[in-house]
Amino acid sequence: MEEVVKNTIDFAKLKGASYADCRIVERREEDVSVVDGRVSLSSKEDLGIGVRVIVDGSWGFASSSRIDEVENVVLDAISIAKASCLVKKEDIIFSEEDTIVASYKTQHKINPFDVSLEKKVGMLLVCDSLMSKNPKIKRKEGSIYSFFEKKFFANSNGSFITQEIIYCGGGITCNAVEKNEVQTRSYPNNFGGDFQTSGFEFIEKLDLPGNAERIADEAVELLSSEKCPSGNWTIILDEAQLALQLHESIGHPIELDRVLGEEAAYAGESFLTLDKLNNFKFGSPIVNVYQDATIPGGLGTFGYDDEGVPAQRTPIIKDGIFVGYLTSRKTAPVIGKKSNGCMRADGWNRIPLIRMTNINLEPGNLGFDELIAGTDDGFFLETNKCWSIDNKRLNFQFATERAIRIKNGKFCGVYKNPVYTGITPEFWASCDAICNKDYWHIYGLPNCGKGQPAQRMFVGHGVSPARFRNVRML
Repeated sequence: MEEVVKNTIDFAKLKGASYADCRIVERREEDVSVVDGRVSLSSKEDLGIGVRVIVDGSWGFASSSRIDEVENVVLDAISIAKASCLVKKEDIIFSEEDTIVASYKTQHKINPFDVSLEKKVGMLLVCDSLMSKNPKIKRKEGSIYSFFEKKFFANSNGSFITQEIIYCGGGITCNAVEKNEVQTRSYPNNFGGDFQTSGFEFIEKLDLPGNAERIADEAVELLSSEKCPSGNWTIILDEAQLALQLHESIGHPIELDRVLGEEAAYAGESFLTLDKLNNFKFGSPIVNVYQDATIPGGLGTFGYDDEGVPAQRTPIIKDGIFVGYLTSRKTAPVIGKKSNGCMRADGWNRIPLIRMTNINLEPGNLGFDELIAGTDDGFFLETNKCWSIDNKRLNFQFATERAIRIKNGKFCGVYKNPVYTGITPEFWASCDAICNKDYWHIYGLPNCGKGQPAQRMFVGHGVSPARFRNVRML
């Protein structure tokens, strides 16, 4: 493979490319699920090559599943670049990067592909049986997902990089039904569960069977609970909900291609225009957010992005002030910077886009009990149910699976169907307390969507529970 990617680069340069890079990507995926006692298995493998070139200041990209046809791929990419020249407004300018020859592997103890299907299915069937104990539970679902990727990268700067990434995750969810009402509880998160760049030891640590009966009981309890009241309230978000809040209202608007109008077809643009960099109050002084692709276990962790730029940690919000975007080699020069390594593609047949890595909220200094004790009247919201946000990432609405009332610093009752809404900078400015590092957890989201054709990416969000004042609940 090393010879193939290097020869591809040489051929692209011979045919007139001023810059070229090449990725050969091998992938394997396995999804085991049990829905109401019925077992299903999805497994796939693929291999292919993708080539980017710059010709006369314009991009061209082409790909193929035939590794033995790389010359045709290069010629297609060059042809597309020449066609793009007809409508270009300006030449592409790239940030300078070092030549890198390196390899990288994520760490794991138990390769999830070495674990038998019998063990995975058996674990999920136990969960299904435990959730079925209550007759009001009408639907149960559990899944375990495993992923492997091996990538060979080379560019015309002389870089050659190999990477191997393994991640896995899973979760369970159930629906309780009574008359015309349905209530849902999930563990450890909705939408498939939680994921990390780790081995099967992560699945075992989740202890899905140990939480199955609990979430079933909680779903049934919601059927007879009071509806969460509307009004302006103090709310505390659990880690799972806060991870999605961070993803939607901070992660997406800091992608510099959205800001520059280069990406809008999927999930919109951004309110964080260039004039806001280094002077816009994004949140309260305790809000500190950073991107970090180097954290062990993070789902957005890797060694090098798909432009050969090393993974790194960079600040996004410092003491409440917006200080940084997610960038690429092309977009970084617009703000006088070098790339911070955020270009990734969903496989060999997709062109790289600016993507979130691990976007994390730094922990505060309170224990969870202290956070609750310091709240006179409010709600603790758990686990996202659904959400919406406008195409500038400003106005949002989130619904969670349940709320627990807090009165005089103590929990005092469960409520159903909580919904809160807000405006992004106002919401983050209302954050007045964050739990400490003992409660900090990095959640993995394996299905972040962006681009057209759509690309799915795996990203991470490290958070601990946080409190927000005067939030509108519907």
